Amino acid sequence: MARVLLINGGSEGHINPTLGVVHELIRRGEEVVYFAAEQFRDRVEPTGAKVITFDEGKFLEAFLAGGRTPWARVGGLLRTADIVIPSVLEQTKGERFDYIIHDSMFGCGRLLAQILDLPAVNSCTSFAFQQRSFDRLQDRLSHHFPADVNERAQQEYHQLVSTMQAKYNVQIGSAYEVFCNPAPLTIVYTSKSFQPDGESFDETYKFVGPSIVPREQGQFDFSAMDTEHLIYISLGTVFNQAVDFYKLCFAAFAETKCTVILSVGRQTRIAELGDIPANFIVRDYVPQLEVLQRAKLFITHGGMNSTSEGLYYGVPLIVFPQSADQPVVARRVAEIGAGIHLKQEGLTAGDLREAAERVLQDASIRKVCVELGDSFRAAGGYHRAVEEIFAYKRSLMK
Repeated sequence: MARVLLINGGSEGHINPTLGVVHELIRRGEEVVYFAAEQFRDRVEPTGAKVITFDEGKFLEAFLAGGRTPWARVGGLLRTADIVIPSVLEQTKGERFDYIIHDSMFGCGRLLAQILDLPAVNSCTSFAFQQRSFDRLQDRLSHHFPADVNERAQQEYHQLVSTMQAKYNVQIGSAYEVFCNPAPLTIVYTSKSFQPDGESFDETYKFVGPSIVPREQGQFDFSAMDTEHLIYISLGTVFNQAVDFYKLCFAAFAETKCTVILSVGRQTRIAELGDIPANFIVRDYVPQLEVLQRAKLFITHGGMNSTSEGLYYGVPLIVFPQSADQPVVARRVAEIGAGIHLKQEGLTAGDLREAAERVLQDASIRKVCVELGDSFRAAGGYHRAVEEIFAYKRSLMK
């Protein structure tokens, strides 16, 4: 048995893919201490892991302090070191660990691996980046901001690097290291087929596919529902305050032959939506995996978890990206032919209805989605992830 320290951030999209991995590690004899935001304690503890937590409010304040430029975002991750590192060290004082699993984007995992002198596994819940592709993206995004703003943010970043290296006795080689936390083994929760330039990654990247595990989601009665033309709409759990968009969906699909399940999340009051068309079922929360096994079209924000779950079940997509990595995911969906990428600005009910009809009628889109779902299942999921982690452990003993 080995003791594992798992470091993660305060985002559902980064937590959920790890739950099956942690449960399987523990089932196979590992002991896991899981560091995450307090709000995820109830989700992580059922895996059997010991949970230690951090103050998510302070974490976000530190991350956002530098501004919105690409360099400021990288600097923001360095700023979170003063929230994460002391908290981890204090709560694990006197404990021994054999290896660390850290998220690719949050939690200062690479720095903690150095401080604790532990072999590291990188948990990548979005698309993986190699340094050259990260540098190109950083440069492209920087062009959206004035040169003097970028220069100031870059200077602040370099100052933060000097400060953190001196304070924690670590080495920080590049912005790529800060943002992507590369490690000798990276577990990527998608398939090479969906990953952009998937064949260009070396054997240290293991594409295990989505980590799909059953979730406790309550009862949902499908017995009286016509699922032959079922559309599912959800903008995820974070950026889902979109009353105008939901009303646009009403206008697009009311009085059509479609049954529409709309999940509005817990930040929108259903009463705000006014009259709900007879062919709509509106809830603040639905069992997404159950719905997707019956849906013929998924209208989504393009979060990696939701996108992967839709494609896992071969469901064509219309993607309305909101933030974070969602525009990248949306572009990939369109590029590979698994659906359509739309923007909400200027969109009419007629535009949305036409797009939905086009996707529903296009057999080639459905074929691509089914093939991607096959590639996801073939990749192995959390069982394969644990096999790769154990193989890495064995390699350390040679």
